[in-house]
Amino acid sequence: MSRVSLLLVDDHALFTEGLRELLSFHRDLEVVGTAASAEEALSEVRRLTPDVVLMDLHLPGLDGATATRRITGQHPATAVLVLTMLEDDASVFAVLRAGARGYVLKGAHQAELVEAIRAVARGEAVFGAQVADRVLAHFSHPQPHRAVLPELTDRERQVLRLLSTGRPTQDIASQLGLSPKTVRNHLSNVFTKLCVADRAQAVLLARDAGLTED
Repeated sequence: MSRVSLLLVDDHALFTEGLRELLSFHRDLEVVGTAASAEEALSEVRRLTPDVVLMDLHLPGLDGATATRRITGQHPATAVLVLTMLEDDASVFAVLRAGARGYVLKGAHQAELVEAIRAVARGEAVFGAQVADRVLAHFSHPQPHRAVLPELTDRERQVLRLLSTGRPTQDIASQLGLSPKTVRNHLSNVFTKLCVADRAQAVLLARDAGLTED
């Protein structure tokens, strides 16, 4: 059986070295490289074409969700498994929209992590026990508007809903009683959380998700 090649992405060197040592005891897994930033991860994926990337979300420079979107878009044969301390809904759903194959918390047992790596390498989706229930509940029991794009705040959903109708920033600001600068800040947060590059992509995603003006 061929070994699963792994790229470890985390800006904490001690954690990365400890993880490399832990995984070395499993003969079907091989750590072929490490990266301490999203930019370095993108370069190493191009160079090494690993089977699986273990991705932290809190990285210097580009965040892990943006790196995940770029990796899955440019290298569809490489699976991204998020390994992070973050367990809030915004982080979970943002990175799943970015194309991550799985999500495991750093506090998971060794056996859970190893099996998650093997699972995503087989093309499966896998979630750690702490986040699985929330993910399943979201996709099994969608709620109107409140559950749509749950990574966004109520105000961010309001701004995006108005944006999807074609309103310019000034009109959105007037309707919500905000300054244009505040609206632009909300839109910047929306783009980051949804891992989109511009207004057009955000509007398409909002309409696909059913987030339209009442």
